[in-house]
Amino acid sequence: MDPFGRKIDYLRISVTDRCNERCLYCMPEGYKGWECQPDHLTAQEIIRIVRVAAGLGFRKFRLTGGEPLVRGDVPEIVHAAARIPGVECVSLSTNGMKLAALAKPLRAAGLRTVNVSLDALDPAIYHRITGGDVARVLAGIRAAVDIGFEHVKLNCVLMRGVNEAEIWPLVLFAAEHGLPLRLIELMPLTTTEVLTEKNFIPCGEAMQLLAQKDELVPQPERRLGHGPAKYYLLKQTGALVGFIGAMTNQHFCDNCNKMRLTADGKVRPCLGNHIEVDLRTALRHGADDGALKALLETALKLKPLEHQFRENYTPCRPMTAIGG
Repeated sequence: MDPFGRKIDYLRISVTDRCNERCLYCMPEGYKGWECQPDHLTAQEIIRIVRVAAGLGFRKFRLTGGEPLVRGDVPEIVHAAARIPGVECVSLSTNGMKLAALAKPLRAAGLRTVNVSLDALDPAIYHRITGGDVARVLAGIRAAVDIGFEHVKLNCVLMRGVNEAEIWPLVLFAAEHGLPLRLIELMPLTTTEVLTEKNFIPCGEAMQLLAQKDELVPQPERRLGHGPAKYYLLKQTGALVGFIGAMTNQHFCDNCNKMRLTADGKVRPCLGNHIEVDLRTALRHGADDGALKALLETALKLKPLEHQFRENYTPCRPMTAIGG
């Protein structure tokens, strides 16, 4: 439990800040943080933290980045983590660029669910947002579906003037393939300037756009995974669309259940707050499991009631360095 009575049982673990894309909302132009921070956690250190966290009551773990699949030992990390007593679910968030080749070994290792970023279907728009190739992402999605993950979810970050015309095509794509689509409000996670009134699309507006095409039926009891999405079923298309409104939903943090571990070994109790607790130093100075547990408990006690995104939040390091 955190100081506000919320059950915190979900740890998102960034395994690298490297990425093979450069998304507008995630990685600032010119960012090369990994060149300054070569001391990212080893696989053994990550697994040790998972074991200690599981002993503390954490049950769900998600590997993130940067792009986690640029790190070659992710299947081995999944295999070890999934077999730790108390671990109920190991998941992955990815841009999908390397997923086609890795879906089978990841599933065999024990990965249960996959979230794939898909901000546009139009190749030119997708490239503008990410610098990547949407055809490779779609191949990764197909591979993940074919291999039989329990859930494959699609994530789209909303950006006015960039991808609002892609919302409906993405809904149709999701419906065609039977995949849930989550529409995510833009957050100030790269630089303060990444979020402006001009480029921000609130979830409420996205819902209005979809309501012009189809009837949205609330699904208040529908939960896919462990995050904060509020789901709606589109009556005619059959699409399941979730909305993640960190900026406009005043109750967004009420049921928060997560903390983050950065690639360089800092526990971050809240994405939208600069508080961090250093585990890497303890790991590399011979700390026993009891000391690591105490540091995790300290992070739990420091978890704030809500994020600071609506308070002129200035990121001290970009999303790619924090973990998705």
